[in-house]
Amino acid sequence: MSRLALLRHGHTEWNRAGRIQGRTDIPLDPEARAHLALLSLPPPWDRAAIWSSPLCRAAETARLVSGRDPMTDAALTEMDWGSWEGQKRPDLHADPDCDYRPIEEWGWHFAPPGGESPAEVRARVLPWAGKLTGDAVAVCHIGVMRVLLAHAHGWDFDGPAPFAVKRNRLYIIDIGPSGWHPCAEPPRLTENAP
Repeated sequence: MSRLALLRHGHTEWNRAGRIQGRTDIPLDPEARAHLALLSLPPPWDRAAIWSSPLCRAAETARLVSGRDPMTDAALTEMDWGSWEGQKRPDLHADPDCDYRPIEEWGWHFAPPGGESPAEVRARVLPWAGKLTGDAVAVCHIGVMRVLLAHAHGWDFDGPAPFAVKRNRLYIIDIGPSGWHPCAEPPRLTENAP
C-alpha cells in the first residue's frame, strides 16, 4: 500500500490573470515565491518522497515547501489544453464558434481542440502512481489533480465534483489492493516562523 499526497503549485502571473496555462511553462510569480518560502510540508509528509511535474512552477513549489530537489516525471505534466492555452475562460465561453464548456461537463472523453481529455491524462498518470511504494508527495497541477481525485472518488466529470482543489493543502489518496480511497480532510501546509 502507498499513500499519495497531491499539492497544487503556487500562483503564477497567468493564474492571477485568469489565463489557462496547461503545458505553457509559466514560472511562479514573486508573491507566490515569498509566500511558499514560509510554508513547509507537515509531518509525516516532510519525510515522504517528493515528486513534481517537470514544469517550473511545480518543481519550484516542491523545492520551496520541501527543501529538497524533487524527482520529476512527465506523467505529472499538466493537461494539454491545446488551442485554449493562454486564453481566458470568459472569452472562450463568449465565442459562439468555440465549444468551450466547464470541466464539470466534459465527461472522461471531451478534449479542447488539439488538447487532452481527462481519460488521456488518466492513461498517462495511473501507471506512474501504480509504481509508488510508501508515502509520496506530488506537486502538480489542477488538471492532473482533478483526474487523480476523480479516479479515487469515482467522479466522472459530469456534474459538481465531490472535492474542491485549493492551494497549500495536501489531498491524500490511499492506494492499495482494494483500490483508491481519498482521505476526507486535506491537511494544510505548515506555516513557518518568518
